Amino acid sequence: MIAQRVGLAAMRGVAKPNGLFVAQNLPKLALAARLPAQQFRAAATTSKVSLTEGQDILAKQRLARPISPHLGIYKLSQVWFSSSAWTRITGCVLSGTAYAYFATYLVAPLVGFHVESASLAAGLASLPFLVKGLLKFTLLAFPFSYHFVNGVRHLVFDIGKGYTKPQIRRAEQFAWSASILAGLFLAFGL
Repeated sequence: MIAQRVGLAAMRGVAKPNGLFVAQNLPKLALAARLPAQQFRAAATTSKVSLTEGQDILAKQRLARPISPHLGIYKLSQVWFSSSAWTRITGCVLSGTAYAYFATYLVAPLVGFHVESASLAAGLASLPFLVKGLLKFTLLAFPFSYHFVNGVRHLVFDIGKGYTKPQIRRAEQFAWSASILAGLFLAFGL
């Protein structure tokens, strides 16, 4: 029964007359006929130029381009400047450390090095406490904690809180102090 109705509806749709020239649509068609169907633009012209003329044209075009502001126009005391830069720097240090380790781990068997967990633990255990702590602090602990704290700070910004200059300054001071303390804790276990 349902299949018959579907077939009947399909046949009615095919048999329906085209509604384009129905009396209701004639005013719309007349209005559309008065409007231009396409906008025409003159085609670009080309001409052969010598190499030096082409270089001169390119030099003139480069001079007419907008110039982005140079870093020298910014005041270094602006509250957002160091936080943004250090978040990027710590992210690069973290990813660079990870890439260096994984590339070493990948290539080590080919050149005869041993970078397994046991050999790394033995190598790090042979270092003095201060050297071990400084390595962990500079390569992992501080970059991780600073990047993490600033990630939370930016999530708070995404909520729409903390946009006044005093709040930004306090948040940046908190980010630095919390990151240094967390980094020292992670590196030295103090």
